[in-house]
Parts: sequence; C-alpha cells; structure tokens
Amino acid sequence: MKRITGRFEAEITVKKSRFIAIAMPVTGLDDVKGIVKSIWDEHKDATHVVHAAVAGANGSLFSCSDDREPKNTAGRPALEVLKGSGITDIIVCVVRYFGGTLLGTGGLVKAYGDSVKEVLRIARTEEIIPRVPFSILIGYEYYDKFKRTLSSYDIKNLSEDFAGGITIKGEIAESEKEKFAEDFTSITMGRAQLKWN
Repeated sequence: MKRITGRFEAEITVKKSRFIAIAMPVTGLDDVKGIVKSIWDEHKDATHVVHAAVAGANGSLFSCSDDREPKNTAGRPALEVLKGSGITDIIVCVVRYFGGTLLGTGGLVKAYGDSVKEVLRIARTEEIIPRVPFSILIGYEYYDKFKRTLSSYDIKNLSEDFAGGITIKGEIAESEKEKFAEDFTSITMGRAQLKWN
C-alpha cells in the first residue's frame, strides 16, 4: 500500500460546474468529519463538498458521502476510484460549484470519478513500510561502533537518552529486524539489551 505525502488539489470543469478535488492524508476515519468541515470553511459558497476516504493498514476502512447529490452519484464513484488506487490513509474532498446545467446521474458519476482520478494523477505517494519499534540499552564503550552501524539502517523516530547508560529508541523496517538483532549482538558481544516494543 502507498500513502500520499501531503495535500494536493486538481480542478476540472464539466458543463460550467467546477469540481475541485482536494486529497489529504488521514490517520484514520476519525479525521474525516473535521477535514470535511475545514474544506467547507475554505469554500463557503460551494454547492456540495463530497468526500471519499480509505484508511487502515490494508486500506480496508471506508467512508463516503454524496452531500445531497442524488444517492450513489458522488461519494460512491469517488470511493471506487480511491479503492482501486492502492493508496490508504487518504481523504479526497470534491468541492462542486454548480454551473447551472444539470448533469444527470451518469454525468455526475463520471464527473466525481474523473475529479478523483485527476487529483491522484498529480499526487505524490510513498510506499508504506511496516516498522517495528525497538529499545536498546548499551554501555558507552559500544556507542560509537553501534552508532556507525545504525546509519546503515532505515530507522525512523530515532531518539537517544544518556541518563544511566545509553538508551536508543526507534522504529526499524520489519524486513531488517533479524539482521539488526544480529549486528547488535555481534557489536555488544551479547552484553547489552535489545527489546522489541
């Protein structure tokens, strides 16, 4: 699965109606309500703010709304595009400014689906790498050598605490866990502590 790296916007016009698609990362479906409200605050004169969201490690949690458009003509087609994208932890709000011409059921389905496709086309994404938190307690004598070894790994949220020995915490890619443990044991000759949190 992938996730987007920030906020992205794209706009299409269909028969004088403007459709502005705004894609943003979310941490879960609990974020949806607040984000939709913030988009309404930005676009006070909009006719509709439709949303579709996908969340969860496997992209298995969903939310969508037609926001007063005819049932299943807005949120559902937007969601179907999102579900097929391989992206999770994302919300796309489609802001519609009505242009005076009714689009009909098929026209709405196409317009909302195309809006989401357009914003996903320009959105930058990154692969989601499963990570495992760790905590190590080492003596000062191993610090320099271990610090050099740490730099060869893809570690996130690294922190160090020098009170009462050295405690190093972080998150390592799950695929590197075994090699990391081997390197740690080799450097400290088994005289230090590694915990998987």
